[in-house]
This record gives sequence, structure tokens and C-alpha cells, in this order.
Amino acid sequence: MDEDGVPEGEFAHRASGESPPGANYTALVRSIVGQQLSTRSAQAIYGRLLARFGGQPPSTEQILHDDPDELRVAVGLSHAKVRYLRSLAEHLVSGELDLENLDELTDDEIVARLVAVKGIGEWSAHMFLMFQLARPDVLAVGDLGIRRAVERAYALPGMPSPAELTALAEPWRPYRTAACLVLWNSLHNAPV
Repeated sequence: MDEDGVPEGEFAHRASGESPPGANYTALVRSIVGQQLSTRSAQAIYGRLLARFGGQPPSTEQILHDDPDELRVAVGLSHAKVRYLRSLAEHLVSGELDLENLDELTDDEIVARLVAVKGIGEWSAHMFLMFQLARPDVLAVGDLGIRRAVERAYALPGMPSPAELTALAEPWRPYRTAACLVLWNSLHNAPV
């Protein structure tokens, strides 16, 4: 996310169309690796992760069988991010999370399954829905960029709370994802 709160990196690169098998897993791995990092740092660390596993994203089995401390040091991950990658792998191996059949689930069901993974919060789940799954009616209520853009667009006295944003965005249904994209874009055009 850039300084205005506009998503970049892990999900923003998705093109429209059908995702190849494993793309959902790869997107979540990239998301975990890139959390709270600049785009450049996230790309460098993700590149080291790929290099460690022969140029490919690590499989769940590779994540679970790799020594956590060796993985952390070799790639430049924090202890927490190694735990998060392992949590994702454990949820997939156990069947608690099935990334290949997400089309059968509602947005709320997907969010509930994703946030059960340690290290994936509501914001990451919303970005996944918007940019990886191209869901049309996602409102990223926890995104500061969206809230800042709404404050400016509606000349509000302060940033709306998530509840206020939800109420204000009701007329945007069923295209709240598009509205979020317009709002993020407006931050680049707004006077500072």
C-alpha cells in the first residue's frame, strides 16, 4: 500500500480472467510476505522465497517441512511471517481452507475462512476478494485510503468509521469494488 493507502503489489497486479491452478495460494503467500513492507522490499523478499524453492512459490509441504529459522534467515522474513505462512499451509493441508472451490462461496464465507488463518486479516481478505477473485461488490471498510477518499469526496469533517462508510456506501451496491477503485484513484488527483 502506498502512502495514500492505495493497494499496490500483491493483489493489484491481477489481470481479469480465469486464475490458473494455485494462483489463489500464490496470491496469499505474496500477501503474507508483503505485509507492512514497501513494494520494493516485498518484491525482494518474495524473490528470495522463490529462489529458495527453485524459482517457484513453495508448496504447502515445502513450507511445513522447511526449518522455520532457516527459512526466516534465508529469505529475510520475520518470525511472525514464517508462522503465518505455516498457518496458511496447515489450513490448506488440513482441508480447513479450500482455495480451489472459492467460487461456490459468498464473499462473507470467504472472508471468514481466510481470517481463520493466522496473519490474514479482514483487509487482506478484502483485497483478495477484489483483486484476486475480481468480486464486484466488496467494500474495504478497514482501508484508510478508502476512508480518506470518502472524507474528501463527501467533504466530511473527519474520516468515516467503518460503520459510517458501510451506510454511506449502500447506494454503491452491487459495484462497491468499482467505487473503491475510483476512490483510491481519486487520492492521486486530490490536492494535498
